[in-house]
Amino acid sequence: MSEEGKVTGMRLAIMQGESAVLDTAANLATIREAARQASDGGAQLLITPELFPVGYAPRPVRAGLDPALLPGLAHDLAEIARSAGIALLASLPEVEPAAPGLDPAADRWYISATLFGPDGARLSHYRKVHLFGAEEQEVFTPGDQPAAVVDYQGLRLGTVICYDVEFPETVRAAALRGVDVLMVPTALGSGYSQVPQRLIPTRAMENHLYLAYVNHTGVEAGFHLSGGSVVADPFGRTLAEADEDAAVLFVEVDPGQLATARADVPYLDERRPDLYRSWLS
Repeated sequence: MSEEGKVTGMRLAIMQGESAVLDTAANLATIREAARQASDGGAQLLITPELFPVGYAPRPVRAGLDPALLPGLAHDLAEIARSAGIALLASLPEVEPAAPGLDPAADRWYISATLFGPDGARLSHYRKVHLFGAEEQEVFTPGDQPAAVVDYQGLRLGTVICYDVEFPETVRAAALRGVDVLMVPTALGSGYSQVPQRLIPTRAMENHLYLAYVNHTGVEAGFHLSGGSVVADPFGRTLAEADEDAAVLFVEVDPGQLATARADVPYLDERRPDLYRSWLS
C-alpha cells in the first residue's frame, strides 16, 4: 500500500521444481532456497506446487507417510515463510482420523493447500474438490468448499488445486467473490500442455484475474511431470512461463490492469444467471 492508502500491487514468485517422494527434508530445503530467492528478488508471495513437501505420488505417500509428521511439516513451512519474511502457499496431505476403534485405513486423506503469512500465521486453507484419475480418487477424499479466499496486502487471493481450475464453475465462483489473484498449485503430467498454454490464459481472461499455475517437473515415482508453470494476467496474456527445468519466476500484479480489464469487457457484470438456470432446467 502507498502512503495515500492506494493499492500499489504485489510482486509474486512461483517455484517450479522436482520433488523427491517422501524425502521431506530435501523437499523443504528446496522450498527454503526458493523462498530465499523470492525474498531476495523482492517478492511478497511464493507459490509452490501441489504436494511438493511429500512428492506427488498418491499411493506411495498414503502407504509410506506417517500422518503424525504432518503438523511438523506445516510448522516447518510456516517457519520458512517467517524466516524469509514472505507469504508462502504450500500443499500437503491432510488426514482426518477414523473414529476410535476403526482401522486406520478408514482415515480420510485430502489434498490441501495452506497460505502462510510472513509471520508464519495460517491465512487460508483449502481442500482439493476435483480429484484427477483413479489413483487420486483411490487415495484421497474430495473437498466440498469453494476456493479459499483471503485479503492480503490490498489484494484478494484465492486458492484452488490442479484439476479444480479445469472446471469453469470453480474459477467463476472465485471471481464472483472478488478474487484478484487465483493461486493454483498443481501436479500436471506430460501430455497435457494445452492446460497451461491455452486453458489457463483463457480462465484468467474470462474471469478478469491473475492466475498462477505452478507445477512440478521431472519424474516422481515413475510419473513424468511436465513443468510449464505459467502466470496469466486478466487480459489472458502470459506474463511468465517455465520450460521443463526447475525455476523461480517473478511477476508483478498490477491492480490497474485488473480495473482496466474489468471495465473493458465486463463479463462478470453482464452475466445472466437466471437465464442460464432456465436453460438447464
